[in-house]
Amino acid sequence: MARIPADERRQQLVEAAIRVMARDGVAKATTRAIVGEAGMPLGVFHYCFRSKRELLEMVIATLKEQTVERVLAVTDPAAPVRDAVRQSLGAYWQHVLAHPQEHRLTYELTQYAVRDPELASVAHSQYELYLKANTDFLEAAAEQLGVRYTVPVPELARYLLTIVDGLTLNWLMLGDDATAEAVLDHVADHVATLTAPAAQGSATR
Repeated sequence: MARIPADERRQQLVEAAIRVMARDGVAKATTRAIVGEAGMPLGVFHYCFRSKRELLEMVIATLKEQTVERVLAVTDPAAPVRDAVRQSLGAYWQHVLAHPQEHRLTYELTQYAVRDPELASVAHSQYELYLKANTDFLEAAAEQLGVRYTVPVPELARYLLTIVDGLTLNWLMLGDDATAEAVLDHVADHVATLTAPAAQGSATR
């Protein structure tokens, strides 16, 4: 049987951990449960990861890549700013609707990590990653759409993260698809009012 590279085993374990956590909760995602889900012996876990903290960091990074980075992108650079932003938010929202358990898991991971002194920094880095993803999206959107922002990008990125993060949690608890879509409409409307045509050679602020 061909030997599986360590990086591939690590990714398989991360994906197994996400399945276990989404299905059974973070607290029940023991190393034995994870390797069992992956169909691997226990020793492989300790070969691939120095600690459960390292695994959780990779889980968070993987979830972010599967959601924020893949869908928060300008889908139509030729569209008006408001429509382009709304399309991008809509792409993210379709992922929420299709994978609610994964999004529920992100909140559980935050609470699990923040209550453990040894893992608290993981929760902090989780939101730093989210903030960077929103910042990258705004900067890329400004460049592709030929606009600049009338407020500082760090403030706008935190605003966007706060609204989308809060809306996601609200929908997971209460549902109401129509209201969620209306909120996304308002967000796109507002972001568009915070843009202006870019000066030559500068698209962000």
